[in-house]
Amino acid sequence: MISTGQSTREAYGKTLVELGRRNEKIVVLDADLSRSTNTRLFAQEFPERFFDCGIAEQNMMGIAAGLAASGKVVFASTFAIFASARCYDQVRMSIAQPRQNVKIVASHGGISVGEDGCSHHAIEDLALYGSLPGFNVVVPSDAIETAGAVEVAAATPGPFYIRLSRPRTPVIFDEGYRFVLGKAVTMRGGWDATVIACGLMVHRALVAADPLARGGIELRVVNMPTLKPIDEDAIIRAASETGAILCVEEHLLHGGLGSAVARVVAEHHPVPMSFLSIKDCYTPSGKPSELLEQHHLTAEGIEQEVRALVARKD
Repeated sequence: MISTGQSTREAYGKTLVELGRRNEKIVVLDADLSRSTNTRLFAQEFPERFFDCGIAEQNMMGIAAGLAASGKVVFASTFAIFASARCYDQVRMSIAQPRQNVKIVASHGGISVGEDGCSHHAIEDLALYGSLPGFNVVVPSDAIETAGAVEVAAATPGPFYIRLSRPRTPVIFDEGYRFVLGKAVTMRGGWDATVIACGLMVHRALVAADPLARGGIELRVVNMPTLKPIDEDAIIRAASETGAILCVEEHLLHGGLGSAVARVVAEHHPVPMSFLSIKDCYTPSGKPSELLEQHHLTAEGIEQEVRALVARKD
C-alpha cells in the first residue's frame, strides 16, 4: 500500500508521547531543535521528563549516558549531522563502550535536507554509527515503520541510532505492519534482480519496479530498515534466487548499506552488484529533488541501474 504520507520525524514525535504515557522511565533530551525533531510534543505533555540541553550536543550525550546509568530509558534527538559528526567521541566513550540504554533518534538525515547545504547534509552518519560495537542502526522507510522502530528501541536494552528524514514520505506499510529488529521486508517479489534499499529509497525502488516489469524485468524490492544487525539470510536469499543485487541509499558509498550488503554477498554468495549512493563528494545547497536527481537517487535512476545490472548478469 502506497499513500500520501507524513515525515518520519512527525511519526517519532507522536510515538514518543504514546510511549511516555506507558512508561514513566522514558526521558527525552534535545539540543535546541525540538520543533524540528518533534520532541516538543513530548515536552508539552511531560515537561518534567524533557531536557533541552541547548546547542551543546556533546554535553547532551553525556547527560543521556548519566540518565541511562541511573535506570532511565533515554531518547536523545537532534539533526543527524550533529548527532554523528559533532559528538562522536562522547557517544563512543559514554554510550557505546558501556552499552548504555540510550536511543539516539536523529532527524534531517541525508541530502534531502536540501537547502541547508553540505554543512547539514548527514551523509557519513550510518558509517560512523555502524562502526560502534553494540549499536543498533535503523533507517525506517515511512511513518508506520518509524513508529514501530521507536517502540522496539524503547523496549530493547542497549544503544540505538535511528535515522529519520525531513520531508514527508509516502506511507508504504499498512497499519498492521510490525517492525522486527534485524529483519528485512520483501516489498515486491521478483527473480531477475534485487534492489535492497532503506529510508526514502524504498518507495523509489517500488516505483521503478513497474516500468521494469513492463520491459520484462521482474525486480525484487527488499526494504532493509536495520543496517545493524543486518538480515544476512535475506541478502543470501536474494543473491541466490535473483543473481544480482543493487543497493540504494541516501548516504556515502563507503560504510553504509551497500558496504554491509557487499560483505555478506562476498562471504556467502558472490553475484554481480551495483550501488546507487552518494559518491566521494559533498553536496551543495539545493532543492531535495534536485540533489537526489544529481546522484541518480530517483526511480528513473534505479530503473537505469537495474537494466545495466541485469545486462551484466546475462
